[in-house]
Amino acid sequence: MRVRDWVILSGNASRPLAQKICDKLGKPLGHAELRRFSDGEIFVEIRENVRGRDVYVIQSTSNPVNDTLMELLIMIDALKRASAKDITAVIPYYGYARQDRKVAPRTPISAKLVADLLTSAGATRVVSMDLHAGQIQGFFNIPFDNLFGSPVILDFLGKDLAHEKDLVFVSPDAGGVERARAYAKKLHASVAMIDKRRTGPNVAKAMNIVGDVQGKMAVIVDDMIDTAGTLTEAANAVLEKGATRVYAAASHGVLSGPAIERISNSRIEKVIVTDTIPLSASALTCEKIIQVSVSNLLAEAIFRIHNYDSVSSLFF
Repeated sequence: MRVRDWVILSGNASRPLAQKICDKLGKPLGHAELRRFSDGEIFVEIRENVRGRDVYVIQSTSNPVNDTLMELLIMIDALKRASAKDITAVIPYYGYARQDRKVAPRTPISAKLVADLLTSAGATRVVSMDLHAGQIQGFFNIPFDNLFGSPVILDFLGKDLAHEKDLVFVSPDAGGVERARAYAKKLHASVAMIDKRRTGPNVAKAMNIVGDVQGKMAVIVDDMIDTAGTLTEAANAVLEKGATRVYAAASHGVLSGPAIERISNSRIEKVIVTDTIPLSASALTCEKIIQVSVSNLLAEAIFRIHNYDSVSSLFF
């Protein structure tokens, strides 16, 4: 029986993470040349023989989201035309995931459009992490694995907060209560939720707290931190209700616009994010922001997929 050969490639958005994954798997990172024409068009040349091989393309569709998405699509198309056997798009951060339904008349469902683009380009499987909306998996007619960054975040919190006896995990909205409950179950903590009202994109106003945070160490957990408006409002709300200290944790540190300034000026002590998205220079210099790596988790997922082993035990 012929051993299934495989290669790992990366776009520009996830090269450091891809290198960590390759180091974990003991494989070299494949060579793909990505460059731009003077008008901004993206050109890709795969410098590896991929005929009949399984290929894993690691690329977060993060800022600049349209460029990174096009890089991924063009790489997949190049691999399909080079007769790759299977093409797995490993997308640690799935851009456009917040546009998962029609929220008003004449608005798009862009998450579904991205799903169609990936499938049409030639992807035969998708691996992502902490989707903003789990139902996005149903937008695909190919296998989709949605992993969770919570194990690596919990590993950090379990060590850093080992001395805390009264801990509460706080969801910044109703949709994230299940996530907060999963964290709380692992660390034997309580759960609270913030009832907020959103007045526009990236604009939120915290209102009421459901649950007890009085005298407790609060950890606000979410799938992503974008402009940090929701996060800082939530932190203020729990502190006003008597929480003693506040941490924050999220899988995806988008950290756009005024996020770094808001976090720096807030009363949040630490913000834990993973490396699904590379941190900007300003984020790296912010002492409150701590990045933990999901490279081992993604490497294990890729290894199991390639060997037809179960991936379900990696789900949290």
